[in-house]
Amino acid sequence: MEKGQRRILISQDEIKRRVTELGGELSEDYKDQKPLVIGILRGGFIFTADLVRAMDITLEVDFLTTSSYNHGFESTGNVNILQDVRTQVRERDVILVDDIMDSGNTLKVVKERLLAAGANSVKICVMLDKPERRTESITPDYVAFEIPDVFIVGCGLDYGDYYRNVPYIYTYE
Repeated sequence: MEKGQRRILISQDEIKRRVTELGGELSEDYKDQKPLVIGILRGGFIFTADLVRAMDITLEVDFLTTSSYNHGFESTGNVNILQDVRTQVRERDVILVDDIMDSGNTLKVVKERLLAAGANSVKICVMLDKPERRTESITPDYVAFEIPDVFIVGCGLDYGDYYRNVPYIYTYE
């Protein structure tokens, strides 16, 4: 993967600015509630951390771990819950946070699972939305950036479990 030339799609400064804006939007929308923010590991951990720090309300944070990629470019289509949330979701307003929505399969499965567990509401917040890849009838409620159908890396997104720590979003050409 290192053989190509990196092309930065979204800079570190753009990400910081937009995450701050999203944190403000969510704080306003949930000002009279105490939402449960659930980050999807591992890709969503950086975005989730940055987002909750940008929110100025009382909230609770938990994580769950899913798997559907198996170290490649394409999703397998099977969503496995490797680690579930520890927090009770019944009668809670949940903000489900992930790094990216492409096919929509993972977020649809997780949202349905949370609603079946008794959540009052589940809103989806993603750093990146790739609507061209959507195969499920689901749309995120909050989006930092919409991007074209390219393979991207950085800011939590990986290739073979590497490059998550890069503070900007890039692709190779």
